[in-house]
Amino acid sequence: MKLLSTNSSYVAARAKSRKRKLIDSTRFRQLVQQTPEQLAVSIADSGYRQEIDKYASSFKGSDLIEVGLTHNLETELANIIDLCSGDLRKQVEIYTGRFRYHNAKVVMRASFNEIKSSEIAHTVMPEENEINVPWLKMVEEATGLRSAVEQMRRLPFGGALLALSESATLGEYEDVLDRHYFQNSLEKLSGNSPETRVLKNLLATEIDHRNIINILEAIEFGYSAEETLSVLINGGRLVKESAFNTVANSGKSGLLDVLRQSRRFDIDEFEKMIAQSETENTLDPVIIWLRKREIAIMQSLSYLHPVSALPVVHYVSCKVREVENLRLIIRGASAGLSAEVLEAHIL
Repeated sequence: MKLLSTNSSYVAARAKSRKRKLIDSTRFRQLVQQTPEQLAVSIADSGYRQEIDKYASSFKGSDLIEVGLTHNLETELANIIDLCSGDLRKQVEIYTGRFRYHNAKVVMRASFNEIKSSEIAHTVMPEENEINVPWLKMVEEATGLRSAVEQMRRLPFGGALLALSESATLGEYEDVLDRHYFQNSLEKLSGNSPETRVLKNLLATEIDHRNIINILEAIEFGYSAEETLSVLINGGRLVKESAFNTVANSGKSGLLDVLRQSRRFDIDEFEKMIAQSETENTLDPVIIWLRKREIAIMQSLSYLHPVSALPVVHYVSCKVREVENLRLIIRGASAGLSAEVLEAHIL
């Protein structure tokens, strides 16, 4: 198997095969109509029974489903990486590496909010999965936010975190993680092969979307221009670094003017989402629209180079999205949200 895993065509074929087994949009529309009790059975039958059975003695209801979903995703990402080697592995790890940053945020948030490791172990980081053990140990041993950061000093982003002053806020630490992930990933994508260019474009799209949301949130919270600049990330194509001062000082009108300059961005639809957000007093319409745009771009690019990292990255993104949708459905159903509301938020 290790010999085969060096073959990009083999790994790409495995990824495509696994992608075909994921839940489709029709099935998701059926799931949002179900009760929480029915969902537990349906989700288990959709490829998550082993994990749900594993935790059945310790968890109940929606907690059981969520911890099972988390374990399944963590295991699947590790399995995919194990299939890859050489340059293929390096490219796929650029995408899967973001989940290490996510775990770092979980540790920092838990330490900041004085949440015990036992609580984390029973929610977002099930301790039965050995992948989570080092992170849970950090939460257990941390005596505060800075203490948690110091325990990450040997991780790739440890130096960037420690470069902040000891009085830095949780938000500032998280902003550093975001910037480090994208900048480090873009630097690792060296060379000018077709698939490398595609991966760079995908990262640039994510950076643009992150910056758009950050700008809109900064406007909502009344950030100063300087504060807005501090949350923006270099590397985008729609909102380039040269336009940062414009959008930071001109607000929403400046952002729209910058976005209008791109022929690849549907400014008319985006402005409709902005108007809807203002009416509903939430950024949800904008966030969902940008996420769907990202998914559409990923979908269209995934077939360009069938024997490369792209089909593997596409499968990983689809798997992550499936788990995110299932979490949303089980949480929403447990909270009594209508099927219409849940369906509107499924990606």
